[in-house]
Amino acid sequence: MKNSKIFRNCFKTIILGIFIFQTITGFSQNVYRLYEGKAPGSEDWTYKETMFATSIPNFNAVRNVVDPTLVLFSPEKSLATGTAVIVCPGGGWSYLEYDKEGTLIAKWLAKKGVTAFVLKYRVNRTVEDGNTNSGSAKSYPNIRTLCGEDGIRAIEYVREHAKEFGIDTTKVGIMGFSAGAFLTMHVIMNSKPGKQPNFAAPIYGASLNGLKVPDNAPPIFIACAADDRIAANSPDIFKAWREAGKSAELHIYSKGGHGFGMVPGNMPVNTWIDRFYEWLKVSVF
Repeated sequence: MKNSKIFRNCFKTIILGIFIFQTITGFSQNVYRLYEGKAPGSEDWTYKETMFATSIPNFNAVRNVVDPTLVLFSPEKSLATGTAVIVCPGGGWSYLEYDKEGTLIAKWLAKKGVTAFVLKYRVNRTVEDGNTNSGSAKSYPNIRTLCGEDGIRAIEYVREHAKEFGIDTTKVGIMGFSAGAFLTMHVIMNSKPGKQPNFAAPIYGASLNGLKVPDNAPPIFIACAADDRIAANSPDIFKAWREAGKSAELHIYSKGGHGFGMVPGNMPVNTWIDRFYEWLKVSVF
């Protein structure tokens, strides 16, 4: 019985590794800095960005982001839809779930003809301790604003270079996970007229915090699990969008917890990205 359990666990690890390898290989990466020189508001940050392994085998995360960048994943030209999505990983403003909520989503979308970017936005400084994220060494009271401004700048940057990326400036959207979902909402609520994303997708996170839905709010896609208290305000966002006469779609899965991202599984929640793509086809393409 014990040997059988060990075998099953090993088999699951192998299958997970194969899934990740198939998903993340075959793409070249181009990295684009969002700002010339130091990012505004963090000019005195001098520490170094590093990548570290997470508790999930073959999944990496990034800590100590000082210089915000976009990492590009382009579709084959024959598949390109002209649509662009900026993907914002979560991590509690202390690090970024770079693969689980970043590269795996971006590469999945690229295979569907969507030009995808993973946004490495600024986060609090954390202590480096082997391959773990061991807590905050420096927390900034304005970190959420800095993250949000990186998101606004990312939308601007992608539109400024639309011809280079082969995209339509009227089809530039943003999606975020957990802290990245709060960033996504910051972009919606604080973008200047004419600078809004064309669509948005806050995934398991964010709230309106009593703010009014902007007159130029974009169509929105929301997904979360009912057993995730962090995403408890998701229905309120949907309701506010609908009451404002704006387009919105909401998916609440009974189970899934917080942070399901692109972790493989056979639960209904693991199909959320298929629902997102279906929404893109009717709302954006």
